[in-house]
Parts: sequence; C-alpha cells; structure tokens
Amino acid sequence: MTLKVAVQMDSIAGIDIKGDSTFALMLEAQARGHELSWYLPDELAWQDGKVMARLRDVTVQREVGNHFSQGEDRTVDLSEVDVVLLRQDPPYDMAYLTTTYLLERIHPKTLVVNDPMEVRNAPEKLFVTNFVDLMPPTLITRNAEMIRAFQVAHQDIIIKPLYGNGGAGVFHLRPGDDNLSSLMETYAVMYREPIIAQKFLPDVRKGDKRIILVDGEPVGAINRVPAEGESRSNMHVGGQAVRSTLTAREREICDRIGPELKARGMIFVGIDVIGEWMTEINVTSPTGIQEIDRFDNSNLSSLIWDAIEAKRA
Repeated sequence: MTLKVAVQMDSIAGIDIKGDSTFALMLEAQARGHELSWYLPDELAWQDGKVMARLRDVTVQREVGNHFSQGEDRTVDLSEVDVVLLRQDPPYDMAYLTTTYLLERIHPKTLVVNDPMEVRNAPEKLFVTNFVDLMPPTLITRNAEMIRAFQVAHQDIIIKPLYGNGGAGVFHLRPGDDNLSSLMETYAVMYREPIIAQKFLPDVRKGDKRIILVDGEPVGAINRVPAEGESRSNMHVGGQAVRSTLTAREREICDRIGPELKARGMIFVGIDVIGEWMTEINVTSPTGIQEIDRFDNSNLSSLIWDAIEAKRA
C-alpha cells in the first residue's frame, strides 16, 4: 500500500540525522514508497470543522548538511492524510496538549501515531504510576515538607520537574544535603506543577536502559551510562550508549506493561529501566532506535511501519 504520511515535528533542518528516531522513521516510510510531508506544531489549525496543517512534501537522505529537500507550503485537510506521526519533542505543556486535542478529531480515520488521546492521558512520569510495584519509591507533590520527609526516609534521592525532559532540572540530593529548600524555591519560580521525588538508585552508575516496544512487544534496548560525575544518563549531557540485551526482570516488566500499551494504541514506546525498576514510560516522542539499530544490525523503523501498515489495513 502507498500511504500519505504527514509528520508533526520540530524543524527538520535542525535534527541530528545520526541519532534522531523521527528521521529514521521518515527514511523507512520513503523506502516503502509512502508519500512524505512534514509540518511544525505551530502550523496545525482548526477551522470550520476541519483540522488542517501547512504541509511541505519532503524527501530525505542520509547526508550530513543535505539531509532533506522539500516543496512549497500548502494547506491540507489532515482528514485526507492516511497517517500522522506525532513526533515533536516535549516539553509536555499546554501547547503540546492542544495538538493532541486537535488531532483527536481526525483519529482514527487518519491514524495518529501514537493515539493522541492516549498520549494526552499518559505523561511519562505519571503513566508509570499505573504500575507501582514496578517503580522505585516515589513521591509526587508541591509540598516541601512532604518532600523533606521523603528525603529523611530515603536519605539519597532524586528530585525533578514532573513534566521536564532531557534531564533538565534533575538534582541528586545525597544524605545530609541541605539544598532542598533552595531547590524548592527555584522550582516554585520555574514550574507550577508538582515535583517528583524518587529514591536514588545506585544502579544508575551501571546505566539507565532504554527499551523500545512496538505494539506492546519489546524489540530492542540500549544502556545509557552516565558520564563521570553525572547522575543523569541522557546522551546529550554526556551519557554513553552501550549495547545491551534484556534481563529476566526487564522481560517481566515488558510482559506486564505490553498489553496495556497495545490496548491504548501505543505503537512506538520507549521505557526507562534502572536496575530492577522502571522509572518512565515515554510515549510522546521516543528515541533510541538508531543507536539500537547500529548495535544490533536491526531496523526497528521497519517493525514500527509494519505495525502502522497493519493498523491501516
């Protein structure tokens, strides 16, 4: 089948083609003969009952500095498109949520991946609370005294903004650390949402594993090892990607959450696991498939498109 595919994403000009999962998905769509276009989230609109976007037809190639060419802007009714890939990066804010409300009006006639209603209902650090026995001790609140009591109970903790991304605003408070009050004052200025506190997991020194699931099934993993002196494993802050396979515990976690992801129409999901514990379920704009492909000589984009095409069929 030939599908009309529109990608809602951040500017294609600025992506890192060596690591960007959206770019890999676009290459695979193009290789399958699908008609490819893209648009910015700000170019999504509703008017007179129609959900529209300013699309540009695009071709992509794996050539640094010359990775895409595109046509002129044109306004298109997205109900005329077969698939929309919801792929802009967080922050998971009201602007992000509004795009899900708009795209929900065309889904599933136009298949939106992942399902926009379920994306809206599953912010990464909250969705994981559906599986409390699989996650480390966690507190979500704006109340400084409750966080202080959590620190006293667990001594070594991580605190971070509930809707943060990319490791921004993440702090490791060690036993006896007296910076909590100052951090809470800073958070109060920067965020209106609650803060998440978790027991620090020493296993993070061995890595924070990203596991990719396609239609509820685990298909690959990488381990992201923090740089020396860092508690964050995000690769853009110095974390190193290392080849990895799944442990028995990680397969148990995937077996538990997989059916729920599939039932919610979550085709492409990335979960984060440290040691024995799942810390996040990423459904907005998961990453990691290019790194896994290089280590495993695989093509996870092909598996994702197999699942998309099966749903369209």
